Amino acid sequence: MASSKDDLRDPKFWRAVIGELIAMALFVMISIGSTIGWDKPHVPSMVQIALCFGLTIATMVQCFGHVSGANINPAVTCALLVTRKISAVRAFMYMIAQCVGAIAGAGLIYAVTPASVRGGLGVTSLGAGVSVEQGFAIEYLITFELVFTVFATIDANRKDLQGSASLAIGTSVTIGHLFAIQYTGASMNSARSFGPAVIMNSWQDHWIYWAGPVLGGITAGVVYEYLFSAKTTKDTISNCMLASKEVELVEEKVSTV
Repeated sequence: MASSKDDLRDPKFWRAVIGELIAMALFVMISIGSTIGWDKPHVPSMVQIALCFGLTIATMVQCFGHVSGANINPAVTCALLVTRKISAVRAFMYMIAQCVGAIAGAGLIYAVTPASVRGGLGVTSLGAGVSVEQGFAIEYLITFELVFTVFATIDANRKDLQGSASLAIGTSVTIGHLFAIQYTGASMNSARSFGPAVIMNSWQDHWIYWAGPVLGGITAGVVYEYLFSAKTTKDTISNCMLASKEVELVEEKVSTV
């Protein structure tokens, strides 16, 4: 992992920061656009919204993965920071870029959408009867699922990975939305909630969309990295085999006595 000083001196670092900003702006603009409630029969379905979010994030990961690692989510960035995969400066600048990009994306969709159909502009809110505790739990769990998928997909020690990493991540976003749209709006991404909240000046229960995703993401990163990563699994198997051989040797010595 590069140090913070190394990052600041590297032109590629600043290109990565800009990449995170642009990726987030495009993600929010396109995804939020799918939630706009046009006149019937053009009211968006839950499936339409879920597919738009999932396919958009898959596209952005494919486009910006080689530029910034395509975090496009403060929860992913925090998980990478805690597991020491990125520096503190990179994590900080990524999250600033993600928030600015989200505001820009929400502002763009606000500007190009007729006032009569803007509605809540995709502001995330709790479903009917959902308590703040339940909302927090839902955001924690669906972001855990997303970030666990990210870590499993980028595990350099795995030899069994096949297919598209970006599609796998996009699919995890899609299933999170299919499950949780009715509960919390299925944020899974603090910046995604932050952008529309700024543009619409809507902050009710907004803390849930920071605490839930960030804590869920960090938990997922730590659990995968130190319990389920290919390297950890390989080391565990090796230790078990070594212990087994030691037991066999002891048994052989005992049997010869």
